[in-house]
Amino acid sequence: MADSSSKPPSSSPSSNASRDDEDDVVERRSLRDYYIILRERLWIALPLALLTAAGFGYWKMREIPMYAAAATMQFEKPDSVLSTQSVVDTAIRNDMDMNTAIQQLTSGVLRRKVVESFTPEEQRILQRAALKRSPPGTPPSSVGLDLGNMTPVSMRNSYLISINVTHQDPEAAMLVANRYVRKFMDFLLDNASGKNTDAVKYLEEQAARLEQESGVAEQKLQQYIRDKDLISLDSSKDMINDALKKVSGNLISEGLRLREVENQYNQVEDFKAKNRNLLEISFIATHGSIPSLKSSLSALQQEQVLLTDRYLDRHPKMIDVANRIATTEDQLEKAKELAIADLKTRLAEVRQSVKTLQEEYAKQERKSMDLADLSIEYRNLKDKADIAKTNYRAVLDRLNQTHTTAKFDKIPLRPLDVATMPGDPYTPNKPIIMRTAIGLGVIVFFVVAVGLSFIDDRIKSAWDVESFIGANLLGIIPDLSNMKDEEKYTLLLENKQAPGVEAFLSVYSSIKIHSKLDFPKSILITSTIPGEGKTLISCNVAGSFARHGKRTLLIDCDLRRPMLHRHFKQQNVAGLIPWYEAGGSLEGDLATNPNLGIIKIGENLSLLCSGGRSKSPTEFLENPIFGQLLEKLKREYDLVIVDSPPLGAVTDSLLIAERIDEVVYVCRFNRAYRKHIRLYMRALRNGKNEVLGVVLNGLSPRRIEYYSNYRYYRSYKKYYGAQT
Repeated sequence: MADSSSKPPSSSPSSNASRDDEDDVVERRSLRDYYIILRERLWIALPLALLTAAGFGYWKMREIPMYAAAATMQFEKPDSVLSTQSVVDTAIRNDMDMNTAIQQLTSGVLRRKVVESFTPEEQRILQRAALKRSPPGTPPSSVGLDLGNMTPVSMRNSYLISINVTHQDPEAAMLVANRYVRKFMDFLLDNASGKNTDAVKYLEEQAARLEQESGVAEQKLQQYIRDKDLISLDSSKDMINDALKKVSGNLISEGLRLREVENQYNQVEDFKAKNRNLLEISFIATHGSIPSLKSSLSALQQEQVLLTDRYLDRHPKMIDVANRIATTEDQLEKAKELAIADLKTRLAEVRQSVKTLQEEYAKQERKSMDLADLSIEYRNLKDKADIAKTNYRAVLDRLNQTHTTAKFDKIPLRPLDVATMPGDPYTPNKPIIMRTAIGLGVIVFFVVAVGLSFIDDRIKSAWDVESFIGANLLGIIPDLSNMKDEEKYTLLLENKQAPGVEAFLSVYSSIKIHSKLDFPKSILITSTIPGEGKTLISCNVAGSFARHGKRTLLIDCDLRRPMLHRHFKQQNVAGLIPWYEAGGSLEGDLATNPNLGIIKIGENLSLLCSGGRSKSPTEFLENPIFGQLLEKLKREYDLVIVDSPPLGAVTDSLLIAERIDEVVYVCRFNRAYRKHIRLYMRALRNGKNEVLGVVLNGLSPRRIEYYSNYRYYRSYKKYYGAQT
């Protein structure tokens, strides 16, 4: 037995009344509610946030970015004491020597040497920043070399000199700093160099000879590889072995496939020989259109059995179904022949594939055997080329060592640290500017999104329905604007599997859960303003009850702008207005009254049109005969659903609601205002109407993904909580 405390608060009249008496409702939102607020206003808040962040970043980063690179050199003081004046002492002795080196670094002579040392590719690197600032189409030849700003700095109390270069291009800054170090060392070496020794000349001659021999040996090896179409012996073997493995694997796979197809073909031949039903074979039964034809044939046979109980063999319906059965059987036989032909084709294709793979395997085996014969000569040529290259590299290394020793021993200088390419400019400080801009954008995004949520009073969420308005959320209907009108108003009537069907069935279940009255009864479906989809909800809710076996009557009480007859493709000649003008007779069976003209539009579903338009329908709606009509219709139908005008447009709905048992309120997402809905809901409750709840209509798939989960949880809690 259900305890009173387990009922939803919104279902209690006293609770609803107390909620309506409140002047203000304190809004309590969870983190997920704020998440949906941010998502709904993303298109407003995000552009403003991006514009603010981008504007701030642009304003702070208008300075031309500059990159800094630094390379260091060390001058060492000799430890030995020089006693002979004829020996030249090149060590740094005092600040004067250090200042002399710094002046040499800034001299025009060294700058020219640096400029002349750049290759064409390096020159393009130095010109990149200037070309970006130049007008489009400016040739590189008209742009000079930009070396940036080079500043040599003597580090205090040390023998270190730092070459600091600032440039608009990070790679150019690194390149110039390292080039200054190298050219300064060459400058000092040239001043201190002497004559070449005989050893250096001999090593140079040997290096030239060995270089030539290494080149000849390498050319012979490459020519052999080209003549024999080899990449290398090992790689060629690997390629052939890989090809053999691949072909072997494919051959095994195709062999298994051939066995499978042959078994299927033999099974078909065996069934044909024994005159057995080929549909017992899985391949035949699932091929092409056979499953659908079997299903159609079964349905037609069931239909024939049903018709046999009602008609004779020569009845037109019996003849028609017999003809359709014969046609379907003929199509089924053709489909089986097509499946057998398809199987034969597959068998021939697999046999041809196996044959091709066998030929490819034999071809790769012959290549493997031919390659083994070439290995001896290839190894010989490769060994000669490797020996010649090793000798050349050994002599060249010795020559470089001799050159370096002969020159570097004469100056007390060595590079210490080479310049590396800077990752970020030192001005403007991009990380700080980006962090500030991002922080400002995030603040603007949240302030705008949340601020608009407090300004915007339109219906948007389950909280608006259940907490602010104080009504049950009966269901959420997705946006069906992409569907045709003739389809979306008859989703439940035609038993279609289309978007929105499950949503309307959920509304049907919620209405049954929250309704306190048994059948027969009447339900009014209304909204706040036009265009919220109350007619769509009326049609499909009526179809839902009719689909579940309830004799349902759908009445078009929007006498100023009737629409139901159009959606069901009916004439709006007979209906409420002609019946009232004819005297409003309640005698006899109303379903056959010609003035009312009730139309049967589906199984268990009938339609009562307005019968025209009326500029002042209140005279009819206030007349007691209207209430008597509804009461008598309830005795003839299980459920009467009334589609009424919007409450915010005219007062007709309040007049209709006085004679209706229950009310379902339709709200379109982001359309009507919460305060208006709450006002009209209070008016309905003050009229002693049982308001079942609100249907939230027109949510996009992204919005309904969140709200539907929320709604299912709430419905589960209310329904099962009421049964405990």
